[in-house]
Amino acid sequence: MLGGLGVAVLSAAAWFGWMGWDTEYDVDPVTQVSSGPYEVWQVLGCGATLLLVLVGALLTGVRAAVACAAMTLAFTAAWTATAATSDGGGLFVVGGVLVLIGLATATTVVAVVTEQLRRRPAAR
Repeated sequence: MLGGLGVAVLSAAAWFGWMGWDTEYDVDPVTQVSSGPYEVWQVLGCGATLLLVLVGALLTGVRAAVACAAMTLAFTAAWTATAATSDGGGLFVVGGVLVLIGLATATTVVAVVTEQLRRRPAAR
């Protein structure tokens, strides 16, 4: 139970710490093309943090189903809370579903790979 709670708190913190604070789009002065609001380093940092949290939780005995669900639900909730405040058209719901599906898939793959590597016999 506490392991899942820790994963949830750290997952939401990863969103807010890496990306949740950045809402400003950048506009190229020459082409007037806007991009953002996130930079590559933010996305990579957030992804690496989530990977470390999940693998760490799995290696310390948190059940895969608990860790995956906690990460997916907490990160999606944090993302949705941020997106809902800046989207007047309701499109954040579609984004939230995509975040949920993507993170559920990714956490499942990471959990399966981690478990396979953990069970692999040591090289002699």
